[in-house]
Formats: sequence, structure tokens, C-alpha cells
Amino acid sequence: MQKYTSRLSYSLLILTASLILTPLGFAQAERTVLLRNVTLIDREGDGQKSVNILIKDSILDIITEDLIPLEDAQVTYDAANGVVLGHLKLGQPAAFLILSGDPRNNVEILLDTKTYATFAIAKGRILKNTFESVTIESPEEKKRVEEGWLAYAPPPLAVPLDYQDTSKWNRFDSNIISGIGVAALMLDRQSWIDQDSKGRGQVGNLDEFEGGEIRGLRFGGVGAINTFDTPVIWTFFAATSAFDKGFDSREDDDLTLYDLRLDFPLGRKASFSIGKQKEPISMERIMSLAYLPQQERAAVSDALLPSRNVGMVLSGSMLKDRISWAGGAFNNWLDRDQPNSFSGNTTQYVVRATAVPFVSDNESTLLHLGGSYRYADAEEAVRIAIEPEFKQSPKFIDTGLFLGEDFTTYQGELSLRSGPFWLHSEYLKAESDAPLLRDRSYDGYHVTASWITTGEVRPYNKRVGVFGRIPIARTVNQNGWGGWELSTRYSNLDLSDGPTDEGKMDIWSAGVNWWLSPYMNVNLNYRYITLDKLGVEGTSQGMNARVTLILE
Repeated sequence: MQKYTSRLSYSLLILTASLILTPLGFAQAERTVLLRNVTLIDREGDGQKSVNILIKDSILDIITEDLIPLEDAQVTYDAANGVVLGHLKLGQPAAFLILSGDPRNNVEILLDTKTYATFAIAKGRILKNTFESVTIESPEEKKRVEEGWLAYAPPPLAVPLDYQDTSKWNRFDSNIISGIGVAALMLDRQSWIDQDSKGRGQVGNLDEFEGGEIRGLRFGGVGAINTFDTPVIWTFFAATSAFDKGFDSREDDDLTLYDLRLDFPLGRKASFSIGKQKEPISMERIMSLAYLPQQERAAVSDALLPSRNVGMVLSGSMLKDRISWAGGAFNNWLDRDQPNSFSGNTTQYVVRATAVPFVSDNESTLLHLGGSYRYADAEEAVRIAIEPEFKQSPKFIDTGLFLGEDFTTYQGELSLRSGPFWLHSEYLKAESDAPLLRDRSYDGYHVTASWITTGEVRPYNKRVGVFGRIPIARTVNQNGWGGWELSTRYSNLDLSDGPTDEGKMDIWSAGVNWWLSPYMNVNLNYRYITLDKLGVEGTSQGMNARVTLILE
């Protein structure tokens, strides 16, 4: 086996050198390239699988056994079951070659790569291609595409997977169920820089909240149940303590179940999800916390929206995925510490729709619009309590428990991505019908701007209407700088419209993110906070450092 590996490495080195010397005039640069029917050999060399490879803007975007539709690429090639060799790492410039045969069966293929190499790409540029383009979907392929899986909400943690490595200890496969285990640890160090006397009178001395803590320790997995004709996707995630904040929250528990859901495909353009999951409302809420530009979500998002809920969601897309939609119904009666009857718990109905009215030819510039609506029948008392976008802090705003006949939430979002720049804003308004205390209306918004200084472009999932994590072009393990992101945000939360003045909070934030690799992040956030309550305005300033470790 070692001789074979050495010979393979040597042959790849020779071929790579020859490709580098190829005149630049012969290199092709396609914006979005799809390779179908590619044979992938397991790292241990004892098996193989047929996969499809999608390359976007020179970056290796997807490697999957599911069939990718022709419309997702500008050009599609049939690899005719050729064997792929190279280091296939998602989020990095594509660099591999495809051979016309299996080198395990015929060593001549490695000794004469000039003859047997049918496709070669280096640094995202196609240097050799003998494949014919595919322009028409066959009936069999069309059926496979329509049966593909689509889920609305992404898992809480999602990292690029190396599809060649099937020997990982946290990955398992069987005829019944398969999946991969994931865990994440966030470590915080909070420092309060300044607090004026008015602020100290409003919320107490913030020095008591300085120090380090475990912000989160989450673990779980994502996989498929293979007993159906089309796999059903399962998601399970839990945490050592509950970090649910704000609207409809309860006391924290030692162990909290975050996600426990099943996703059923309904053709190619729709899916049905059931279980404990995120409600389809607000891009900032749907995105994973670890991959947002700032350490914490904006105060208005945490205050007026729940973290998770038990229910079901029907979702889909249309017009070539330029429009996405989702709707769901939720009732937490199966969750722990809730009234044990369906009627004794608040029932929520949520809908969300997004659209992409503009996208440039090279897809680097994209405009996103979205809106959501949420209705709750308010069978339980509600409390809105929130920190100033720092976890280690007292509640700056707290309404206490109050009853209402119903609650309605309106949400709108606007997002513009242009290359490594991203500007995102959301507005939220919650109205409560509470005759005993007169009707209440709470609202807020935030505007967030980020710049990935290392040049990566956040991917956008049109079928769901959310942006993804930073695809690191060159990690520190590859002698690169990793991914660097600078961000700033202004957020506002106004809870002064009520029988009592719960306060108005404004927060100016600045942050820096450094992704050393897909598995490690170091970041720093600074915030300047003003709280206007009962005619008194207090100010405070703080800084939090965070280290995030992801095990995949």
C-alpha cells in the first residue's frame, strides 16, 4: 500500500508540474461548472462511489451523491465514471484530475497520465478537458433530481466535510441509518470597560459580571434514515445549558434539547420538517450563531423571537429558486417544563417569504428581500428580558410576566452582498392585545455591515433565503492566513410603549473574526450601550473575546 501511495504521489507531482507549465492561453475559467458521474475512491482504497462535483467561481462548492440539476451550473460535463484524484476540500480552489480508469486495477494509468487523464483543474482553472457537455436531462436523471432532498433550516453546526475520508471515528454508515457527529465549544472572556453612575443605578455594578465562562457546549449529529425510497434526514443537537433568551423563555436547564427533527423531501422543490426546530422567521435567527459576523444576535432578534419551538414546517422554492417560502405551526406542549396539554400552551403560526430581485452575471453581487409574519394565541404569560448583546451581563430590559389575548409579530429584512462585502438589516415589531394593561407595541431593528478582508464570498442558499459561513480559501494549516472578517452593527430595541416604560436600548458594535480553519475561530467584539428608561439615560462599554472550537 505504501509503494502504491508513493507512486501515486510521484505521478501526481509530475502531472501537476506539467499542468503548471501549460500555456495560460489554453486554461479555461468557467464561472459555475458541474461534473457528473465522477468515481470517488475511498481513502482506504477498499470501495468507491459515484458523485457529482459543483465548482463555483473556481471554488469547490459541493461533492454529493445526489444528482445536481443542470440549471444549477452554467456548463455541465459527463465524467463517464472517471476516477478522481486530488485533495477534495470544500470551500477551497478546485485542484484535482480525473483519470479514464481505475489505477488500482491498471498501474499503467499512473505511469502514463498524459494519455489517461481526461480532466484536470488547478487553482480553479480548467487545464485539460476531454468531456462532452450535457445540455439535456435524461428521464432517469430528471426523476432523480425531483426526488432530491431539501430541508429548510440548516443544522446548528455545519462544517465542510471531506467526502474522501470515510474512516472518521465520528462518522457511521449502515443500511438503516447513517450520519456524522458534531460538537462545538465556545469560550468567552468578558471585560466591562466603563459604566457611568446613571447606568449603575439602572442595572447595578457591571464589574460583577467580568470574567470567563463557557458560552456554549453543543453536541449532536446530522444524518439520514435509509429505510425509505428517498432518505429522510434527521437532526439532533443538545447543549449543556439553555441559552434561549428573550421572548417566551423559561429558566435555564442543565441539559437542553435544541434540535430534534426529521426532514421529509416532497419532490425537488419542497420539504416537510417536524420536531423541535427553529421557526421560519428572520435570517439572523435561522443562521447558526457561530457563523454570524457578530458574536451575539441583535438584541431585538433575541428579545422578540424564540430560539426553538416544537412544530412542523412546510417549505419550498419557485422561479428557479429566486423565491423561497415557508410556513409552520408550533406548540411546545411536548417540551419539558411546559403545561402537559396542547390547549394549555401557546400556539404559534409563522410564515416567511424571500426573493432575489437582482443577481449579477458572475453571482458575486446579490440583493435579498424577505418578510415574515407570526401570530400567537397567548395561552401563557409572556416575559421579554434581554441583555445588551453580551451573555455575561444582567438584564438591561425586563418587562416581567404579563398576560395578553394574542401577540402578532411583523418582520422585514434587506440584504446586499457584493463580493466580500455584506450589508444586512432587519426590522421587527411585536404587538400584544392586553386589555387589562392596554395594548402594547414593541419594535426594533439593526443594520450590520461586514467585510471579509481575505476576499472570500459568503455563499447564499436561494432555496432557503439565508447566507452561509465564510468559505476559507487558505487555512493556517496550509500556510495561509485563514479567513478574516471585520464587522460593525447598530441595533435598537424600543420597549417604552406600554403602561410602564421598560426602556429603549441602542448599541453600537464593532468586531473582528479570524477563522484559522473551518474548526477554529477567534473573535473580539466591542459594544457601546445606551439605555434610556424613565427619563434617565445611562451608558456602558464592554468587550468580549471568544474562542470557538468545532469538532467534526
